Amino acid sequence: MAQRALKPAEFANLVNAVTSAFGDPTRRDIYLLLHEYPNGLTASEVASHAGVHANVARHHLEKLTSGGYLDITKRASVGAGRPAKVFTASETSLRLEFEVGHDDILITLLGKALSRLDPDEAAEMAEEVGLEFGRKMASGIHRADADESHRSFRSALHIVADALSAHGFAARAERHHTDSPSGSTDEPQLQIVAGHCPFGDVAIEHPVVCAVDRGMVKGLLGSLYGETQVALGSSVARGDAACITDVVDSAATSL
Repeated sequence: MAQRALKPAEFANLVNAVTSAFGDPTRRDIYLLLHEYPNGLTASEVASHAGVHANVARHHLEKLTSGGYLDITKRASVGAGRPAKVFTASETSLRLEFEVGHDDILITLLGKALSRLDPDEAAEMAEEVGLEFGRKMASGIHRADADESHRSFRSALHIVADALSAHGFAARAERHHTDSPSGSTDEPQLQIVAGHCPFGDVAIEHPVVCAVDRGMVKGLLGSLYGETQVALGSSVARGDAACITDVVDSAATSL
């Protein structure tokens, strides 16, 4: 079957996803390095080979893992220590796939099916589907070991944005300040901004599909960090310039 031509927005999104993963020369070197070691390397071993600090190596490894380019397994440690995380390349050969991440017919069918349901019921079901898919994406990223489980909310948000970009959303994490009625500036609100919607025109015709995005963010953050409040701040389907998902660290707000 012949591969259909990419639309301009789809092409731009694919370039964004690849740039996010491989735009840094150190990250490219690490990806190439892991192809030389089919049995994988730990973060410390990668740092030693690449000549960088272990924390720098972990940062690049997380970026590549969240984009789906690396897999993680465990290696039994010598003595009573925790098993070490081992990073391996997901593909044995060096290649980049430029394929469309969705099927127009199936997405159109989804939109029409949801439109026949009660709006609240449809939104609940769409979010549930997104939640399950987000959790599945998170399992591919592999949550950090116990000694790394206290990652910050902000760093988790960036991992989520990378994962969403790899699935067609051209997402980024950023801070947004809002002004209070008194004129003072509130604490910065963390949000995920999606520059492209892989659901295309279907989301505009059936905005309930946007609940899938909300569920994906909630599922990813819930698995990678912890309970999180998620709300759709703006949406292209509603006429806004971009899709923005506001996120709040529930653990922090409960203190």
